Amino acid sequence: MKWLKRLWWIGLLVGMAVSLLVWAAWEPDRQLGQLLARWAPEPSTFLELDGMQVHMRDTGPRNDPTPIVLLHGMASSLHSYEGWQTSLQDQHRVISVDLPGFGLTGPSPQGDYRIDAYTRFVLRLLDTLGVKHVVLVGNALGGEVAWQTAVLAPERVRKLVLIDSDGYPPSVLSMPMAFQVASMRGLRWVSERILPRAMVAISLRSVFGNDEKVTSDKIDRYFELILRVGNRRALFQRMDQAQFGASSALIHRVQQPTLVIWGERDEMISPDHGGLFCQDIPRCQLVTFSGLGHLPQEEDAERTLRPLRDFLAK
Repeated sequence: MKWLKRLWWIGLLVGMAVSLLVWAAWEPDRQLGQLLARWAPEPSTFLELDGMQVHMRDTGPRNDPTPIVLLHGMASSLHSYEGWQTSLQDQHRVISVDLPGFGLTGPSPQGDYRIDAYTRFVLRLLDTLGVKHVVLVGNALGGEVAWQTAVLAPERVRKLVLIDSDGYPPSVLSMPMAFQVASMRGLRWVSERILPRAMVAISLRSVFGNDEKVTSDKIDRYFELILRVGNRRALFQRMDQAQFGASSALIHRVQQPTLVIWGERDEMISPDHGGLFCQDIPRCQLVTFSGLGHLPQEEDAERTLRPLRDFLAK
């Protein structure tokens, strides 16, 4: 009987500790209206598509026959391309978008976050905007969406830019803490209700090559947009539906001129994968950046724009 009583007390103490943790780290969802003033200033707009109000920015000359479309990675947003968009929009039409499940766009009504759902979304977005041909740019998840769109609809994609892109079976060196938590199905109820800002900060520093560039404003942005109502559950659904590397045999079908950009300090996807893309894609150029991590376009927009401008000019 003593051991039963002891077990009961241990269970009670563990339960109290968990309850205290949940209470201390409790973070309610942020309603869209709470986020707009800070994270959707001009030129942000919203486009009704597939039952969602899609957050996007469409800047630059409207007579550009081949706009640049920018696709972000998992748990990110169009803000990761702000430096690129601001610099390119004088000469190019530049379209950035929060993909379903992320940023201010929020969750898909269908709850479908497979790659083919994203490629169909991109094509419907282009149709809605009346855009026939694009230069398609993607980082991480956005990179896989970009190259699979180029394979699915080659007549729509004139050039392709892949930045630390998903595509091959993972050789993950490390995974951000927030993604590790999202992968644990047994913690879902708790994870949908707590999100310490410190966890977001640690995760963000782990994907930058130089963690001194992880400013308080960047942490605020990732933290608050993950809390957008529905986004935490969407991240879990994306993790459940992801099949990393399952379509890698299709990469050799990419025929478009392709620029592959990689941060040499990427600890999420091995920099070796940049070389793999250029082995499989016939017209491919690889540019790597020392000191940069998984988000090179955000970490150093000016430096990473140089090879992009050369590539666009060819």
